[in-house]
Amino acid sequence: MRMGPGRKRDFSPVLWNQYFESMEDVVGSISVTRAIASKLTVKMCLASGLEGPVLLLLHGGGHSALSWAVFTSAIINRIQCRIVALDLRGHGETKVRNPEDLSAETMSKDVGNVVEALYGDLPPPIMLIGHSMGGAIAVHTAVANLVPSLLGLCMIDVVEGTAMDALNSMQNFLRSRPKTFKSLENAIEWSVKSGQIRNLESARVSMVGQVKQCEGAASPECPKAIVEGIIEEEEEEEEDEEGGGSVNKRKKEDDTETKKEHLYTWRIELAKTEKYWDGWFRGLSNLFLSCPTPKLLLLAGVDRLDKDLTIGQMQGKFQMQVLPQCGHAVHEDAPDKVAEAVATFLIRHRFTEPIGGFQCVFPAC
Repeated sequence: MRMGPGRKRDFSPVLWNQYFESMEDVVGSISVTRAIASKLTVKMCLASGLEGPVLLLLHGGGHSALSWAVFTSAIINRIQCRIVALDLRGHGETKVRNPEDLSAETMSKDVGNVVEALYGDLPPPIMLIGHSMGGAIAVHTAVANLVPSLLGLCMIDVVEGTAMDALNSMQNFLRSRPKTFKSLENAIEWSVKSGQIRNLESARVSMVGQVKQCEGAASPECPKAIVEGIIEEEEEEEEDEEGGGSVNKRKKEDDTETKKEHLYTWRIELAKTEKYWDGWFRGLSNLFLSCPTPKLLLLAGVDRLDKDLTIGQMQGKFQMQVLPQCGHAVHEDAPDKVAEAVATFLIRHRFTEPIGGFQCVFPAC
């Protein structure tokens, strides 16, 4: 059954400022050697309350701070808190001299540097919340004690066993994605229809941080490099024989029309980060369990739990909640449910107070 004209889904992008109060740069430094420091400029999205803990949000691989937009709107209406969402290095609009270095050690140091640049020697109470790769970086940051005022840790849909098993098929998944999109609307539509993000509201703001306009665009219609290549190819075709040349020329023209639409591509080539994947996830479960702060694990399915975490959960070493009917981007697919789980966790440990009449529903596990 087709939708009527009035029910057509809107895939147009939504601006970040509908969810965050400000978008700012924080400049820190990274020690490259004992004598050299490299500048780090991190893009942050902020939604600041007057009081309450800071929720420091770390996105997954390929995503950006904007992936937390709808969650931010949900959580600040439930509890007293402040939000800082980062674009990790190599992602979004963060700038650093060596964006290819996505090792767990380097990215966790980035997080520590941002906290120091923001708050100096007296940081407020901070809860680290990370999704997928960001969840792994949150754990590495906590274990290295890079956030001295850490009061809680939350991983969203990242488990060592499942992640390590998935690495073998990750390159095939990345190759299956479109390399280019003709518009932001097209990218948003693909993300929803492919199931990468199941929540249209979130996709409309989040995908803006995942893709970028092709470099060297000569005009809104066609990238300059493509234009120049087309001109050269057409000049060569004029020297060909009349029959074969006209067929080839029509093919070039067809290719040109296709290329003209391919204006957006991924901000980061995740396939090139493969050498860091093992370091993100290997040993993650035991690192998570070793963190002395209260811990929360949110999963899209209980089947994702590995042996170490299963034992740890039975021993009461962390709180776990399963949010079914979600894809991997749990906080985007079900932002209200994730906000409710995080708010309940923080209130349960008396780290904050509810607002707006929010009522906690304590989970069974």
